[in-house]
Amino acid sequence: MDNDVLAALQALVNESSILIGEDISKHYTDPWSKGLTNKPLCVLRPTSTIEVSNIIKICNDRKCGVVPQGGMTGLVGGGIPKTDEVVLSLERMNVIEHVDRFGKTMTAQAGVVLETANTSAEMQGLTMPVDLGARGSATLGGLISTNAGGNRVIRNGMMRQSVLGIEAVLADGTVLESMNTMLKNNAGYDTKQMFIGSEGTLGIITRCVVRLQPKPQSISTAFVGAESFDQVLDFLVFLDDELSGGLGAFEVMWPNYYQFVKSTCPKLKLPLSDKHQFYILFESLSSNSGLQSNYFETLLENAVTQGLIDDGVIAQSLSDRNDFWAIRDGVSEGFRTLSPMFTYDVSMPLKTMNYFANQLEKEMTSFSSRAVALVFGHLGDGNLHVVVSTGDGSDLEHNKINDIIYGIVSRLNGSVSAEHGIGTEKLDYLSWSKTAEELEVMKSLKRSFDPNLILNPGKVLCLDT
Repeated sequence: MDNDVLAALQALVNESSILIGEDISKHYTDPWSKGLTNKPLCVLRPTSTIEVSNIIKICNDRKCGVVPQGGMTGLVGGGIPKTDEVVLSLERMNVIEHVDRFGKTMTAQAGVVLETANTSAEMQGLTMPVDLGARGSATLGGLISTNAGGNRVIRNGMMRQSVLGIEAVLADGTVLESMNTMLKNNAGYDTKQMFIGSEGTLGIITRCVVRLQPKPQSISTAFVGAESFDQVLDFLVFLDDELSGGLGAFEVMWPNYYQFVKSTCPKLKLPLSDKHQFYILFESLSSNSGLQSNYFETLLENAVTQGLIDDGVIAQSLSDRNDFWAIRDGVSEGFRTLSPMFTYDVSMPLKTMNYFANQLEKEMTSFSSRAVALVFGHLGDGNLHVVVSTGDGSDLEHNKINDIIYGIVSRLNGSVSAEHGIGTEKLDYLSWSKTAEELEVMKSLKRSFDPNLILNPGKVLCLDT
């Protein structure tokens, strides 16, 4: 069967569009793995929707699994193939077709990189609604198929909120074109929603229409310290009220994270002492550059006067801003000291977040005397990231830690995945955040859209072939 599939695909595409054997680099197998990885049957790199459709038809007829890939920046194994599967990389479908500065939309192929898209949008005085650390490699198709979040969800929402139209190839090769460019379109079922966040299990996104936002004329950034979680929540409400929709980011770091950065990342410039209980990095985005600076200073002074924060520093330059964000996004040097480690992306009601952090520390300390558990994240939109290390990287240890973390999340009526998706990493824990009825509906959709189960098999859902 493998030889039959391979021969049919080789006959379909030109030589530059297919990689086989030793030509398949680790980028297409598992770029995050440090060990050996399984190579897929082949890697296909189409340049058009028609090519994708013809590839899918061949694979569906032969019941061969197809694993779609974007920039391979995911952290839950959603793009990792098996040896008997075909990788479908959208990297060469990277054309920005049109930017409409009046309608504030971008029409593009799925392989366009986020940073490239944003550069193109900024030339028209606009900006992409989503921003994240992997902006230099994450693609629009990947962002949509995982319903990505990032740093500006508090202002612009998840990726879903910014997708107006989608073109997708279904499991039988049918091209579903729903390339709506209008903000309002209430004509029947909104079919694009099926493909947003489904991780390529219902169809392959090939093109999209994304709603853009006006480019901020000024960005003000501050790093502040607070002594209680009540202060943190009150300060968030204060900023929401005072900035009138201008709050662009609200990142919170617990003290163990800040102290860890101080001890393991000596090159980073820390703006505050390590004596605070909470550290907040926030940004205000404004369309008026003239008023923003003075207003922002007054805002912080009022917050201190009202007892909402205890100390704070305002970025005076782009260099300062980058230094602040490096504390949140640039700590890979420190994380390397924890290897092996496990990372988590969870969400829960805001009021329960400090309980989560305290309970996690309590249970991890009881579990292992060597445990390190760091908590930080996009608190403004209910999303926390957790990094855990016990010095043991075994699957058994990983599963035990999963049970601890997801157990706390489940008791708080939270979600095991805030923005990273399910992939294979969280497959066994989906039922901890979804009811049995929800799972049955999801399974029914999968069987209806993909009866041969060829689209990203084994991801998101467990289904018998």
